[in-house]
Amino acid sequence: MAIAGVGIIISVIGMMLVKITSNEAKESQVMKALNVGNWTSIVLVAAACYGLCVWMLPETMQMNFYGEGVMNISSMNVFYATLVGLVVGAVISSVTEYYTGLGKKPILKIVQQSSTGAGTNIIAGLATGMISTFPSVLLFAGAIWASYAFAGFYGVALAASAMMATTAMQLAIDAFGPIADNAGGIAEMSEQEPIVRERTDILDAVGNTTAATGKGFAIASAALTSLALFAAYVTFTGIDGINIYKAPVLAMLFVGGMVPVVFSALAMNAVGKAAMEMVEEVRRQFRDIPGIMEGTGKPEYDKCVDISTRASLKEMMLPGLLTIGFPLVIAFVPMIFGMNPLAIAEMLGGYMAGVTVSGVLWAIFQNNAGGAWDNAKKSFEAGVEINGEMTYKGSDAHKAAVTGDTVGDPFKDTSGPSMNILIKLTCLIGLVIAPILGGHATDGQANVITQKIEQEVVQNNEETSSFYKNMDIQKSVDAETGIVTANVTYQSSANGATITKSHKYVGTEAQVEAKIKALNQEVINFK
Repeated sequence: MAIAGVGIIISVIGMMLVKITSNEAKESQVMKALNVGNWTSIVLVAAACYGLCVWMLPETMQMNFYGEGVMNISSMNVFYATLVGLVVGAVISSVTEYYTGLGKKPILKIVQQSSTGAGTNIIAGLATGMISTFPSVLLFAGAIWASYAFAGFYGVALAASAMMATTAMQLAIDAFGPIADNAGGIAEMSEQEPIVRERTDILDAVGNTTAATGKGFAIASAALTSLALFAAYVTFTGIDGINIYKAPVLAMLFVGGMVPVVFSALAMNAVGKAAMEMVEEVRRQFRDIPGIMEGTGKPEYDKCVDISTRASLKEMMLPGLLTIGFPLVIAFVPMIFGMNPLAIAEMLGGYMAGVTVSGVLWAIFQNNAGGAWDNAKKSFEAGVEINGEMTYKGSDAHKAAVTGDTVGDPFKDTSGPSMNILIKLTCLIGLVIAPILGGHATDGQANVITQKIEQEVVQNNEETSSFYKNMDIQKSVDAETGIVTANVTYQSSANGATITKSHKYVGTEAQVEAKIKALNQEVINFK
């Protein structure tokens, strides 16, 4: 909370630093001004995180690492984890800018391939979106691994928090795009001077990149928080992990990977159907209302608004049911047939993992492909050189780029951004179901498990004779929280004196088991 609060103040400072000194500024200068505010915010948040870690955290803390037990973590390790999150936020902005920015190599390649028609334009845009997943996913994977290595799940959570500390700045950059786009539309409809439209086009081109950057930032937060969400899921269900070697788990992993693809298809079909209705309505108005093109007839704008509004609500019902329904079916249908709840929990975990991985890939692909197509079309408005000749708006190459942009709009404005919601909502539904699968929703006393290990380890030497034997383990599971408490007692004898020793372990099932296993190994290896 402290990081988020400081981040809001810092983001306001960053926004105040975004300035353009010349009315003749081009795309690169506008993008540079926005980057100054963004990078300043990131650097200031890093400094604030250092101060907060030193001030609020003890010098050394004990953290539970999954399968590794309790480890000592310094406050500086926590700070390093926050730096990982900030690096992700900074780098994802640069990566997105490279693949969608006006004048960048991927955009110029799409422009060149527009000269041979819409087909090659589509192919180049798809390839750009696909290849953009390579650096992005490697970045997310490295960030999750590094932040966990620094401070366990706490480090992963703080990495996501630090990255999201600049959310106010990122939202401002994201909102820049549609504001500039609408300003251009207003300038054209109000018949402003050409210089006004030229300036709004420059802002709109930069806005396409910033919009893609904002979407990339959102999906990066989903990728970073996925491990923390899975950790919470494992804790609530009481499972040791998600074993994809089990056939039902692997099957659900594939089902989860399929859902973002189907969700994207449904979203794009919804856009296509609404667009067809819109086109038919516009044609009807041109046919039935005389004087629209001459400015003497008034179009029925409300009819078009009604079509888009109804479609946005009606057509998204099925994707919404898909998102909510699949986890419920996976959790409760096998339960009806008497399947072990813990086995179901692993299946649902596999489904969540499939949705997360596939959803991140599809989000990056669609967001960047759509942004690249849009700016490839924008390039023709200022003029581009193709095969040694300048090509402008209205040319055949520009018409091919317009087709690409038409395909890209539902990519970057509908199905791509929705992947972030799909991932987070799926994981949250899984967390809501988790206590039921873990058996924590039932009333009654905690489950008590008693285990007795009969063993004797003897050591003889000239000075002492000692042994351990009769290890007794009693476990109890809290019915509400799922926390396991284990009381371990055993006898220790040295030089003829017998002493009963006891240990108490508290944590998740996996953590307690790891501690008991370590103690048992210590007994076996006693010398």
